[in-house]
Amino acid sequence: MTATPDALYQSDLEHLPLINRGKVRDIYGIDDAHLLIVTTDRLSAFDVVLPQPIPGKGEVLTRVSNFWLARTQHLVPNHLADIPLAEVLPSIDARRTLGDRASVVRKTTPLPVEAIVRGYLIGSGWKEYQRSGGICDIPLPAGLRQADRLPEPIFTPSTKATAGNHDENLSFRQVADRIGTGLAAQIRDLSLSIYRAAAEYASTRGIIIADTKFEFGLDDQGRLHLIDEALTPDSSRFWPADQYRPGTSPTSFDKQFVRDYLETLDWDKTPPGPELPADIIAKTAEKYAEAERRLLSGPKRRASNRC
Repeated sequence: MTATPDALYQSDLEHLPLINRGKVRDIYGIDDAHLLIVTTDRLSAFDVVLPQPIPGKGEVLTRVSNFWLARTQHLVPNHLADIPLAEVLPSIDARRTLGDRASVVRKTTPLPVEAIVRGYLIGSGWKEYQRSGGICDIPLPAGLRQADRLPEPIFTPSTKATAGNHDENLSFRQVADRIGTGLAAQIRDLSLSIYRAAAEYASTRGIIIADTKFEFGLDDQGRLHLIDEALTPDSSRFWPADQYRPGTSPTSFDKQFVRDYLETLDWDKTPPGPELPADIIAKTAEKYAEAERRLLSGPKRRASNRC
């Protein structure tokens, strides 16, 4: 494995077949019904995998995602399997190297869209709004500022890009054409429900979830499952509520910090990605860790036990 004492850039599990090495996750086969997902410390920005890992990032993503999957299972089933890691990875050394980065999951057939929910006007949504006055064919009120809260959260799906390629926004009609109107409506409604519940919970921890993306898959009986990751600093924009100021790009607990740095470079956002300075790597690791501490620690005010 390509690893240091604090970081894992790439896993290499000899006794399990590697099925896919994605932007962040390495996926291995276990049997006909299960997979092992290893969330590495690789960082993807603008759909390009950067050459250096962020120490501890994969463990943060796995713990945070598993936390949310447990909290939202009353809304939708998820892919986590109740199988101990030691059953599929008997090597103590391998488990020690992976740390908390590995998850045993049930196989599903992933849907070919990313289910994005936006509660605030930021990122590519802000750029599209400036051009067209809306996002993904959804009209929005005139005069909104960067980072303004939207009147209601909106569902703005996109394609699922492979490493080195860029996601493209889709209208709801385009999603329906790909997967059927009924299934498109189901993932839209579920995505909005999960986002609203998670945003309410996160607010008790002093965090604004500006936007997030979900991925869904179907099991062999056609039932919808939440898969991949959920509400992590990689798949969401987390803003500290006490520093939120509309009209500018807010401070964040996610990889937006790296995106902002990369925007200052003379880089065309195509592979290979640029090397990151040591202070950017360290600060990014701190932001991921702070997001986990806030979300998984005690509330700033009394909160319910479920989303």
